[in-house]
Amino acid sequence: MATTNDLKNGMVLVIDQQLWSVVEFQHVKPGKGPAFVRTKLKNVLSGKGVDKTFNAGVKVETATVDRRDMQFSYLDGDMYVFMDTSNWEQTSLTEEVVGEAKDFMVEGQDVVIAFHEGNALFVELPASVVLEIEFTEPGLQGDRSSGGTKPARLTTGREIQVPLFLNEGDSVKVDTRSGDYLERVK
Repeated sequence: MATTNDLKNGMVLVIDQQLWSVVEFQHVKPGKGPAFVRTKLKNVLSGKGVDKTFNAGVKVETATVDRRDMQFSYLDGDMYVFMDTSNWEQTSLTEEVVGEAKDFMVEGQDVVIAFHEGNALFVELPASVVLEIEFTEPGLQGDRSSGGTKPARLTTGREIQVPLFLNEGDSVKVDTRSGDYLERVK
């Protein structure tokens, strides 16, 4: 048990016998009336997002979540195989559990997998990853109708918008939370 004052991003709560991950929270102290906490929660299993408001100081049930450092090994059919970096054990996860993380994972990628009662809940990636551009059209100098960006397909299959000066084979840093281009990596 914790109080709403203890909420942190990534914390997993049990609400109505379902697991919800805290995506965002904000403590609000209005000029009139009691303080409250405004949160954005994401259902761990379905991925559905909701906004929920709690009174400040209210007790909330937290789930015991075991976070393990793992490394993405390979894709076996439709199963993603990860290796525990502490004991070399392998864990296979379905595409539903991996979720959008699959768009940013390459073999050897370090990730954190959250487990609850032996079941994998979700895969956490670092805030940014470096990926290579697999395909992109050549950028036309002076073409500013698209805001100076063009579509590019990464080696993982994900399409993002990149600046016109980037070419196939260039490495770029990508934000894993939004999927946005951050910078070119030499």
